[in-house]
Amino acid sequence: MNEITLPYHLLIPTIISILTLTILFIKRKRIFRIGKWKWFWISLTVFFTFYLFIVGGATYDDIYAQWNSNRFDLNQDGFFSGNEITSEQQEAMRNLISDTGRNFSFITGLIFSGIIAFFVFAIGKITELIKKKKNYTQHRV
Repeated sequence: MNEITLPYHLLIPTIISILTLTILFIKRKRIFRIGKWKWFWISLTVFFTFYLFIVGGATYDDIYAQWNSNRFDLNQDGFFSGNEITSEQQEAMRNLISDTGRNFSFITGLIFSGIIAFFVFAIGKITELIKKKKNYTQHRV
């Protein structure tokens, strides 16, 4: 079997997510203050957290599937032959080549993370609006 290759289409979004979350963590005191942008930053953090779990998990699964398949190439010639072909090797190879979900996780991750972040933003803004309205009516009376 060949050496392990890094899936750059998964690795780059994972690195971008980690860097973005690191920047948000470093600047958290200024960003997450009470203000009109507070829920935007919270939902952005939620987006990149979920995206990191989805794409980072797919990256890990891809590298593990390559490593697991490489374990069965006993003579390190890059081919499976003779006693190297077992039911476990065939299962490992099937896991490696049946990778549509892993390969498209950077797209599906965008969709699912975006939906979750949108709901966090909407619920946060609605609760903020309800609190403001409640405080306004209490101060008026």
